[in-house]
Amino acid sequence: MGGFLDKPKTIKHNDSGEGNKLLYGVSSMQGWRCEMEDAYYARVGLAEGLDEWSFFAVFDGHAGCKVSEHCAKHLLDNITSTEEFRNGDHVKGIRTGFLHIDEVMRKLPELNQNAEKCGGTTAVCAFVSPTQVYIANCGDSRAVLCRQGVPVFATQDHKPILPVEKERIHNAGGSVMIKRVNGTLAVSRALGDYDFKNVKEKGQCEQLVSPEPEIFCQSRQDMDEFLVLACDGIWDVMSNEDVCSFIHSRLKITNDLVTIANQVIDTCLHKGSRDNMSIIIIAFPGAPKPTEEALEADKRLEKQIEEITREEVETHQITDYYELLQALQDRNIEGLPPGGGLHAKYPVIERTFKELFPDEKCETTTH
Repeated sequence: MGGFLDKPKTIKHNDSGEGNKLLYGVSSMQGWRCEMEDAYYARVGLAEGLDEWSFFAVFDGHAGCKVSEHCAKHLLDNITSTEEFRNGDHVKGIRTGFLHIDEVMRKLPELNQNAEKCGGTTAVCAFVSPTQVYIANCGDSRAVLCRQGVPVFATQDHKPILPVEKERIHNAGGSVMIKRVNGTLAVSRALGDYDFKNVKEKGQCEQLVSPEPEIFCQSRQDMDEFLVLACDGIWDVMSNEDVCSFIHSRLKITNDLVTIANQVIDTCLHKGSRDNMSIIIIAFPGAPKPTEEALEADKRLEKQIEEITREEVETHQITDYYELLQALQDRNIEGLPPGGGLHAKYPVIERTFKELFPDEKCETTTH
């Protein structure tokens, strides 16, 4: 949903923190969309006896940002205040919290004056305790847990074409057309979207669009490296394996998670993502640490890319930035960041091009 700009807005909103033996970094960017509809929440150390717990969440709004922003502010309290969560049944507490906030928002004047325009949001969140990671997902944002550079767990996107989702939609009197609920909404579970939740003879979780999250519990292990929460603007152009291998390789160069999160978003932009993009990287004690060897290898790679860029320009008399990128894509350059490839090093190419052609623009139809 939503239109596109003539040029992407690449200013990023960043956040970071540490505590409970965790580090986290956040990057969020509007990109090509006319509006920024993503929201996030990150907190290390929770109140009321949960000092050793942390909470992280990404919300991808659609048809406006009201629902995503409200959930970013209030979902945590809606979960932790449930009787189930307070009594130690955390899975049931998370589910109850999701369903409760969806009912509460429905009654808010700013959201129910015009149900067709109130919009909705996906939600993916994680509670990290000293021994467990509880992950909840509603929609097509995604959580991926990485160990030793590979994804060992990932949530499943809630798309209308999934058999279970499609059956519920049909039972509620709806249809799936062009892979969308009633031909319009691309996700089958979301918070908000009350114009898809008006079948009176059906329960809250039996509507065309359900607010019910899928909840998973993963026992923490010493091999845990990091957890990624991100919206579909990331996953549209990078696979789970791509993101894990890319972040794993960058952690050997820097422990600045904001820098790495920014690099993921920039790489996705260069790979052609045209959506809002938000990502939270949560690093566990087992995450890779920077090494001098990896840092030197990255410096050599960037020097090599700069030399190859100058060579292509001089040899083939290239003066167009897009033509230069195409030529470099055809070159067999070894040692590129896994999962990111040459797209992850476009800043080096751009810097070199601007040195050679100060008055030329580094623009193409996709970035």
